[in-house]
Amino acid sequence: MKVEGIVFSFFGVFAGAAALVYWFWAKDPTGTAALTLTTGLGLLVGGYLIFTGRRIGMRPQDLPDAEVADGAGELGHFTPGSYYPFLIGASSVTAAMGLVFGIWLLVLGLAMVVVFATCLVFENFWHPPVPE
Repeated sequence: MKVEGIVFSFFGVFAGAAALVYWFWAKDPTGTAALTLTTGLGLLVGGYLIFTGRRIGMRPQDLPDAEVADGAGELGHFTPGSYYPFLIGASSVTAAMGLVFGIWLLVLGLAMVVVFATCLVFENFWHPPVPE
């Protein structure tokens, strides 16, 4: 992940330099804000990838003498299908409809969004994976 982190960090630095040049030449606040946000996004992702790459160590694709078979095996735990994203979307629509029909519906929709988002986050803790 070190290479990916360096690429994203370089992109963030480049976007920051482009934002400075654009600000001095064009004096356009909208484009400058967009380039500044792009800088932050590149540096955020790059920093995360570099930090995570230091924590997990070298992967097979990072090694210069790696074989295809080195990457075989279990990649990690991935959750099975879940209904919570649909329920979060439906409750978000309910909250948006609350802006039209009344504050009570907005409060109800936001409460459902919080409940279903919490259920989605803690889904794996309630139903841990069964070892094979």
